[in-house]
Amino acid sequence: MSTAPAETEITWIEVGGGAAARSIAMRIFRAEPRSERPTLVWLGGYRSDMTGTKAVEVEHYARAIGSDCIRFDYSGHGSSGGDFRDGTISRWIEESLAVINHAAPGKVVLIGSSMGGWIALRLIQELKRRGNKGRVAGLVLIAPAPDFTAELIEPNLTVAEKASLAERGYFEEPSQYSPEPNVFTLALIEDGRANRVLSGPVETDCPVHILQGMRDPDVPYTHALKLMEHMPADDVVMTLIRDGDHRLSRDEDIAKLKQAIGDMLTQG
Repeated sequence: MSTAPAETEITWIEVGGGAAARSIAMRIFRAEPRSERPTLVWLGGYRSDMTGTKAVEVEHYARAIGSDCIRFDYSGHGSSGGDFRDGTISRWIEESLAVINHAAPGKVVLIGSSMGGWIALRLIQELKRRGNKGRVAGLVLIAPAPDFTAELIEPNLTVAEKASLAERGYFEEPSQYSPEPNVFTLALIEDGRANRVLSGPVETDCPVHILQGMRDPDVPYTHALKLMEHMPADDVVMTLIRDGDHRLSRDEDIAKLKQAIGDMLTQG
């Protein structure tokens, strides 16, 4: 009788200094025997954590094929420290870089879900800027939401939401995934403008596979098509799932995700 593998132990690293210091929680799986394949790195979405279905299934897949895998929580998410309302794209990029440099010194395959897709694209830019071009062997993006603050939130702000941002520094909206409302801060929106990637060509220098549901109410599939148009030099494959929602967590969606990751490891 088979049993589910034991949950990977949480370890932490400290990121930032002084008042900006926060503890980032990670679950690092090491394959035995040691794998020469790129490490799988999970980059979650806004308000998601590393215990979500897709994140756990990515590690289960890594275990099955004998690859290393890293999951972690951004500050203000899951088991990590820090206040969610202090979160910005820049802050979460800093944490993602710290985790990768700490736990995956070699090549990686980045798997970014929703906002995690934006983080992944910015990570590639930052790694290149630091002389680490070629570190990312592949990119799997699930309902990617690059520039979502500027492209999907700002154009649709109501008068009341604009007033709340001006007066309180944030606004709230109901979440279909949680009893707690989504909170969007002025700091997040302003920082999002500084981290835009769709303002010019996006060059990852690695194979890219985008999985996108056509019934996604949060990130329309036209947004994924726009991203693809900004990647003229890359080897990009897009799988449009006609009845897929934003989460893409059904068994058939997970199967497509694992297939995409497997293809990246073959190419990487």
